[in-house]
Amino acid sequence: MSASAPPVDGRSVELEIGGMTCASCANRIERKLNKLDGVTATVNYATEKARVTVPDGYDAALLVAEVEKTGYTAALPAPPSDPGAGAEDPQADPELTALRRRLIGAVLLTVPVIAMSMVPALQFTYWQWASLVLAAPVVVWAAWPFHKAAWANLRHGTATMDTLISMGVGAAFLWSLYALFLGTAGTPGMVHPFEFSLAPSDGAANIYLEAAAGVTMFILAGRYFEKRSKRQAGAALRALLELGAREVSVLRAGAEVKVPIDELRVGDEFVVRPGEKIATDGVVVSGSSAVDASMLTGESVPVEVGEGDAVTGATVNAGGRLVVRATRVGADTQLAQMARLVEDAQAGKAEVQRLADRISGVFVPVVIAIAVVVLGGWLGAGFPASAAFTAAVAVLVIACPCALGLATPTALLVGTGRGAQMGILIKGPEVLESTRKVDTVVLDKTGTVTTGKMTLVDVVTEPGTDRAELLRYAGALENASEHPIGQAIAAGAAAEVGSLPTPVEFANVEGKGVQGVVDGAAVVVGRESLLEDWSQRLSSDVAAAKVDAEQAGKTVVVAGWDGRARGVLVVADTVKPTSAEAVARLRQLGLTPVLLTGDNRAVAERIAAEVGIDEVIAEVLPKDKVDVVAGLQKAGKTVAMVGDGVNDAPALVQADLGLAMGTGTDVAIEASDIALVRGDLRSAVDAIRLSRKTLGTIKSNLFWAFAYNVAAIPIAALGLLNPMLAGAAMAFSSVFVVANSLRLRRFRSVVR
Repeated sequence: MSASAPPVDGRSVELEIGGMTCASCANRIERKLNKLDGVTATVNYATEKARVTVPDGYDAALLVAEVEKTGYTAALPAPPSDPGAGAEDPQADPELTALRRRLIGAVLLTVPVIAMSMVPALQFTYWQWASLVLAAPVVVWAAWPFHKAAWANLRHGTATMDTLISMGVGAAFLWSLYALFLGTAGTPGMVHPFEFSLAPSDGAANIYLEAAAGVTMFILAGRYFEKRSKRQAGAALRALLELGAREVSVLRAGAEVKVPIDELRVGDEFVVRPGEKIATDGVVVSGSSAVDASMLTGESVPVEVGEGDAVTGATVNAGGRLVVRATRVGADTQLAQMARLVEDAQAGKAEVQRLADRISGVFVPVVIAIAVVVLGGWLGAGFPASAAFTAAVAVLVIACPCALGLATPTALLVGTGRGAQMGILIKGPEVLESTRKVDTVVLDKTGTVTTGKMTLVDVVTEPGTDRAELLRYAGALENASEHPIGQAIAAGAAAEVGSLPTPVEFANVEGKGVQGVVDGAAVVVGRESLLEDWSQRLSSDVAAAKVDAEQAGKTVVVAGWDGRARGVLVVADTVKPTSAEAVARLRQLGLTPVLLTGDNRAVAERIAAEVGIDEVIAEVLPKDKVDVVAGLQKAGKTVAMVGDGVNDAPALVQADLGLAMGTGTDVAIEASDIALVRGDLRSAVDAIRLSRKTLGTIKSNLFWAFAYNVAAIPIAALGLLNPMLAGAAMAFSSVFVVANSLRLRRFRSVVR
């Protein structure tokens, strides 16, 4: 990049890093960047990106130059022009293509060399010279990336995995040349049986062309499958980015005009026909339809929308024609925010990964030192140079710390990507540690356990009054009111009796209710005191039903007309249909649920009993919710908090793990550790299950990576491992770690 690169305006910048071949490379770049004044950097080997925090106005060219001085490439990612930009095609990756070409060449040339070395029957008179002709292109051309990187490392006074590979392959090849041209290995008719372990022999009679070519082939194969798997691991994020529409039909002067999505502006009205994607977040201006949001939320049932309802970009219009007014475009849309959250999470590092990085940073020089000690030890013990040399080469080859560097990033890539597909946005790797320790989950009532909307739940009529008539009259009057309770009654009445008449002489009685004339009848709806003003009183049975409902924490509205009370309508915030199942599943995960609400205790206990929660904390002011969470923490609890409102944000921050329902406010979502796109509490269960599964995968990856190196180095040092087999084992360890991580793609939701 030239020196004229634009300055970084914010405090965070992302660099695309090229040329990294192992975790040691990432660790080296990270150390170099962190030495710059005011710069804090994290380099992720799996995503091949660096996340750098810099002072305002810092010139990005300085960051790029520092990376290039280290021997790698760096570039600022181009801003996407539409939601699908940057969704790279893994088949079009030039680095992957070049790697595949080298691998194919290495396989074609190496297989005959290995076959001749392993099968004495194939060892014709001059087989060793034929092996040299076949192996030389593999060692020079196919292994060239390793040699090039090793030379760059040497010039910068460092060592990485490539140093180990280049030294091992080069030493095996040079020894073979010595034995062929200056020793006795070039003698016509020489026989060279293959052995899994080593035995003392005359070094001048042994060639290691099969080891040099075989190590190159196996490590190239490991690199290729590792890189391809990393591309697959990032497929969820690319799929997320590709969800967005490319074009949109905007209404301009009453006519539809097709424009690219990046030309859409806030306030523009656009048309969405059946089967089309909704171009961006907005509000329905006209029309009604069912919207399929499964690709974004994982919710299989389409949602009915009509005039005034909010819709999300990238969801599909499954029904009628809609006209939508854009409220958020570009980087502000929910889709873009989801993609950003996923990418941020994948770029981060968990504490276990930082430990692995520190180990890999010192691992390579330690391994080189071990190889030198092994060589000297074998020679000092009186063994032939060939045996000493072979053991040292095996140590160099098998010790490469690739699996160690891939253990965390690949699991995090796949886990967060799978979460995004299910509508679960894990904001960072540190979150995974929290999910393992959590033992108490605090659930906000309104909007989390309940729908957060008042609903008509019961109607009790006076003797001689028809239920449908009561709903028709009361619903018609309340339909003209803007009060949430009135709207709940109107909606419930309309759902049961159909269209409602329009009242006349409508009037709002401050603090008491509403009155008016419906179909010629003078109707009053509201508090019992309003009806008493009109000398209308409830019978003893209906009055008792009213008291029972109020004691259960429900809201009761009284209705009357033509001089007498006609009945009561009961309104309440209803429990979401899936909340009881979610609470049961949270218990199965070993969590103790606690219901937290500002409502009165009667309401809270009714809701808690309905969903199976034993512990209730009620009548809590919004500002005191954070104190409740802190109190539980002081009592030794590790607390998760699930909420959706502005007043939940401080408690979400205070909690050890904050989960925000995506149906809630942006403030709550920003304050949380995990954002749940769906308003279904079962998605909180999925989030904890997925996080724990991802953490478990990371730990199993690290165990096998550590165990492999700890076990393999002594075996190689004792001369019990052929260098070619060491190369195959090293390559397999990396592929195993990536394959183990890819198993997370099969994670299934509890929601059926």
